[in-house]
Amino acid sequence: PRALEHICDATLSLDGDRQTSLRLLRAVKNRYGPADEVACFEQTDKGMQEVVDPSMLFREERAAPVPGTCVTVTIEGRRAMLAEVQALVAPTTNPNPRRGVSGLDSSRVAMLVAITERVAGLKLADKDVFVATVGGIKLSDPSTDLATCLAIGSAGKDTPIPLNVAAIGEVTLSGDVRRVPMITQRVAEATRLGYTRILAPTGTKASLDKRAAGAQIIEVANLADALFEIRETRGSSTVSPGF
Repeated sequence: PRALEHICDATLSLDGDRQTSLRLLRAVKNRYGPADEVACFEQTDKGMQEVVDPSMLFREERAAPVPGTCVTVTIEGRRAMLAEVQALVAPTTNPNPRRGVSGLDSSRVAMLVAITERVAGLKLADKDVFVATVGGIKLSDPSTDLATCLAIGSAGKDTPIPLNVAAIGEVTLSGDVRRVPMITQRVAEATRLGYTRILAPTGTKASLDKRAAGAQIIEVANLADALFEIRETRGSSTVSPGF
């Protein structure tokens, strides 16, 4: 059934979501070059137009921080792109609170909700929790775990995360923050777009090169450390425990 793909030199895949105008062109096979390149296009009335800076599509521009949002950096192919994760925590009288997820893996988000609830001291059993990405981007990269947890914690405590903070890292069941691949590219992209404080796993500083120069890296070993650093960044000593 894949005989045609077997004999050709290159196979390209153009995919996207019906609800968004974004289209991703991927090199699935490339006999004489890399097969992990991704190009971004936007479907317009005049056809598809190249998106030179796709990071601008997946985050909101706002003058003041709002609770329940956190920026992270994902990798599409070999391209680093910023994405914003948003969370909403709302009281409910429903005996079975809702858990809504858009743009992320629902089972992984359920795990991150449980981890955040334990580490941050939140009570979410009587609240609806909704988690989504901005711009319709689908995130399957484990490096977005830390930002997802911080967004949930921010929404649960109703305390915003500063606009200059980005978070990168995989979160384990124990609450530890693990390193992720291509960290230099991620940090460089976040720094280029003005994020001056970047929460990242322990050991990140030693692996960076000159492309990430100028970034202020805050290494965190676990989610509790990340929540503490956010509290310190906000400069408030009156924040409730855990955030």
